[in-house]
Amino acid sequence: MLLPKDPYILLSFLNTRLRDQYADLEDLCASLDADEQSLRETLAGVDYRYDPVYHQFIPITSKEV
Repeated sequence: MLLPKDPYILLSFLNTRLRDQYADLEDLCASLDADEQSLRETLAGVDYRYDPVYHQFIPITSKEV
């Protein structure tokens, strides 16, 4: 499946899928044949990180930097 190229649209797409269809990021990546590290890096570029507790990409806070 082709994933959105725009990082903010990708963020919305992934969080919606994580909320509605997948148990975690690993499951989503396996199903969509996506590279997990690449997704993490793309979203880190717009200050988001994956939180396994919430099963969502969340904003990186200044405390985490």
